[in-house]
Amino acid sequence: MTEIPEHVRKNREMWDAQAHQWVAAGERAWTLSTPEWGIFHVPESTLHMLPADMTGMDAIELGCGTGYISAWMARRGARVVGIDNSEAQLTTARRLQREHSIDFPLIHGNAEMVPYPDASFDFAISEYGACLWADPQRWVPEAARLLRPDGRLVFLTNSSLMALCTPDENGVVATDRLLRPAFGMYRLEWPNDPGVEFHLSHADWIRILHSARFEIEDLNDVYPPFDAQTRHDFVTLEWARQWPCEEVWKVRKRHG
Repeated sequence: MTEIPEHVRKNREMWDAQAHQWVAAGERAWTLSTPEWGIFHVPESTLHMLPADMTGMDAIELGCGTGYISAWMARRGARVVGIDNSEAQLTTARRLQREHSIDFPLIHGNAEMVPYPDASFDFAISEYGACLWADPQRWVPEAARLLRPDGRLVFLTNSSLMALCTPDENGVVATDRLLRPAFGMYRLEWPNDPGVEFHLSHADWIRILHSARFEIEDLNDVYPPFDAQTRHDFVTLEWARQWPCEEVWKVRKRHG
């Protein structure tokens, strides 16, 4: 049996322990008729994360958590697979599948090594899943392997600027000052937080995406609605309406 990487093990332990904190959010998201994205629930009409009609498409969610994005894609007609590092998160996802009568495969595994053949999917997505908690030098090439030529990858994660402005102390919001060097930023472990996150500069994202044969189609700074609210304590609405706290990458796999 292949030993899982240390950061995957740490994140699995953390998410299994914290899964109960995300049950209510997952239950709410499963009931939405229109998707909402990120920590400020920005509407799909603003970000256009999903194709409007996914009929006949093969889609995978990399780090699916409680599975609500996979459910949104299934409702749009896609044949969906969800993979997540946390069995506890998938337990909630399976219950919600039964309650909403939506069935698709849910895999307990690491998005850096997905047990599907090459060119299995037309579309891949991650919202604070693999794109934050997996190593980009591993999960991005794996996403490229899984996608067919012209297949699209869309992911939403924290902006690199917010990572630079966030204090080490838990519960202290992002500031208007740079608190760590931009050069060399990659793997971040916060004090008193057992997980491992990955925060990259735009230059590093571009280099990794290009090396995996992705063409960048769009990069969106996420701008929250005027009356947005969030349960998260690391950024305020006032901050997020002055500087981007989240960003969306949209890329397509090149031929050849």
